[in-house]
Amino acid sequence: MSYLVLARKWRPRSFAELVGQEHVQQALVNALDSNRVHHAFLFTGTRGVGKTTIARILARSLNCEQGVSSRPCGACAACREIDEGRFVDLIEVDAASRTKVDDTRELLDNVQYSPTRGRYKVYLIDEVHMLSNHSFNALLKTLEEPPPHVKFLLATTDPQKLPVTVLSRCLQFNLKRLPAALIAGRLQQILTAEGVESEPGAISLLARAADGSLRDALSLLDQMLAFGAGRVTEAETRRMLGTVDRAHVIRLVECLAEGDARGLLEAIAAADEFAPDYAQLLDELAAVLQKVALRQAVPDLPEDEVYAGDLLPRLAARMDSETVQLGYQIAILGRRDLPLAPGPRIGMEMTLLRMLAFRPVTGDERPVVTAPARPGRTVSAAPPAPAAAGAPAATAAPSVQCEDWPGIVAQLELQGAARQLATNCELISREGQRFRLRLDARAESLRTRQQEERFRQALSRVTGSAVTLEFEVSAEPGDTPARREEQARDQRLEQARLALESDPTVRVLRDRFGAVIQPDSIKPVG
Repeated sequence: MSYLVLARKWRPRSFAELVGQEHVQQALVNALDSNRVHHAFLFTGTRGVGKTTIARILARSLNCEQGVSSRPCGACAACREIDEGRFVDLIEVDAASRTKVDDTRELLDNVQYSPTRGRYKVYLIDEVHMLSNHSFNALLKTLEEPPPHVKFLLATTDPQKLPVTVLSRCLQFNLKRLPAALIAGRLQQILTAEGVESEPGAISLLARAADGSLRDALSLLDQMLAFGAGRVTEAETRRMLGTVDRAHVIRLVECLAEGDARGLLEAIAAADEFAPDYAQLLDELAAVLQKVALRQAVPDLPEDEVYAGDLLPRLAARMDSETVQLGYQIAILGRRDLPLAPGPRIGMEMTLLRMLAFRPVTGDERPVVTAPARPGRTVSAAPPAPAAAGAPAATAAPSVQCEDWPGIVAQLELQGAARQLATNCELISREGQRFRLRLDARAESLRTRQQEERFRQALSRVTGSAVTLEFEVSAEPGDTPARREEQARDQRLEQARLALESDPTVRVLRDRFGAVIQPDSIKPVG
């Protein structure tokens, strides 16, 4: 007996077996059950999302010998013949191979005659956008006023190419690309029914490679079963798809978390030995960062079966949310720009280095001095030497004492929102490992469960044992580290302003060209 490919073997034969496309399913089921079936339907969507499958199910529902229903029996002669592709009153046409007007006229010559076997004569025209303009004109009149025994089911991947006159005479259903999780679930069901053991990582790879098409996913699964001799393992799937082992992707994320540029380049060099598809590598990197972001937003999410149990929580704790979000954005933009790079590896390396270069950090900008006396001319000047020298040097963090709250905060390994939460707190009292803190009301929005837990864990590491935090919110600004830093920054700014105004170069610009110092552009160095 010849082998039947999975895409045909597991093709849905009823609306109940459909995967996804609930919006189309509900509309058609209601129309069939209420006997309000339009004479022309247009199904649009990318390849492999179920356009012709839904059309065949609709043809069965219309011609089932048990009556018009959204639940065809599947056992009568009409249902069986439609499944086998030999029902005489289901006329399937590939418009890509029959584009001429004569082909269309020949097709429509028999529209007026009653069905031979079924209740309705159903015309299923696939890739209908390939018809010529003359063919559309020939079809239009029949499409507008067909005999009561005729139904038209049109399918296309490119509805923009259809004339408006055709679109206006059809009920249009846009089929969506299927989510990878939905495809993965369907693949798992099929493998279980087929009695094939599989690894979750392999199924996830196949589902993502299918790019929203369940038919493509089943074709890839067929290919994997042949490639792996009946086994579906992650390692073999990666070999077949040409993707890099997940360990390399995890290593890249770990290096990003550590800010380790050398480690990133070494990891890329190791991955390059396998001649990877760098676009796919960036996709997988973005997918891991997305998982980390979800874990940071909802820490109690169920464990991801694709990754080791402690991996995502560990990465979520080591990376602040801003770095994760920025890394994800740079990854997907880097994938788009990859073809423009001198080489794929160069593009990959620059994308990763960009993630490090633009990590959220506190930096100072140089001031700008403008000279309005000459229209259109702007003079940019770095702060003169007296400004740099006049700014006080950064004070080293003092040794940690129980009451030295700014010193404790300075040693916390925190970034982003969690660090802002810590620096906007003032220590009221400490009893053993219980810290009572006064939080500046302006920073109250930072106190989420996630940021508070990161704060607590970092403080526990500094003090050497588990701590508990108690907060009270105050509208009066207290002696917080953030307040101290703000006062020091204001002092440095004032010193920089005075030094800039007294600088000989600036005086020359002001006297000769009428230059004006923009106060908002002055930033102290250091």
